[in-house]
Amino acid sequence: MMNPADTLRRVITGETAKGRSQVLIDGGPAAKFQTGELGGLYEIWTDGTSGPLDAKETVDRGEGKPVLPPPSDSVKIRWFIVGPNPEGAPPEMIEAATKQAFIDMGAGDHQIDTTRHPAMHLTHTIDAIILVKGRARLILDDDETEIGPGDVVVQRATNHAWEALGGEPAVFVAVLVDRSGSTA
Repeated sequence: MMNPADTLRRVITGETAKGRSQVLIDGGPAAKFQTGELGGLYEIWTDGTSGPLDAKETVDRGEGKPVLPPPSDSVKIRWFIVGPNPEGAPPEMIEAATKQAFIDMGAGDHQIDTTRHPAMHLTHTIDAIILVKGRARLILDDDETEIGPGDVVVQRATNHAWEALGGEPAVFVAVLVDRSGSTA
């Protein structure tokens, strides 16, 4: 089976010195954090600068080690992929791999209550999450719902997890806006 991350494409625009619009970047993710069959984070762009946008800037703001939350007072745009649990994998293995993945992406402290699902985590962001491919279940403390391609979830700093349905990976695009007010 082909890895859905192999088909991800980002197109970033900018301006020439003469103020003419152009394609600045056309390619795959700037940075990747993959957790084997369980999925991963694939960075598109992070912006936390204040003041007016500078379309002449040529810095790739998607580069750098992927971490779960955006920097304080910033916006992060990324793809994320949730793979189905490997067939026959013991729950203890899934729990250990998931816990380690959250630690590795700088979010071990975001896993407050994982009793409903090993990937449950709490963030301080408001997120617009669009399912692009596959089917998924959004799991919350007291609720859950299935979503399909084109569905949009506005996730507002709540404890949650995602689960791929149907044996195929679920591919999402997320826009995360930090609302923590911290300097972390």
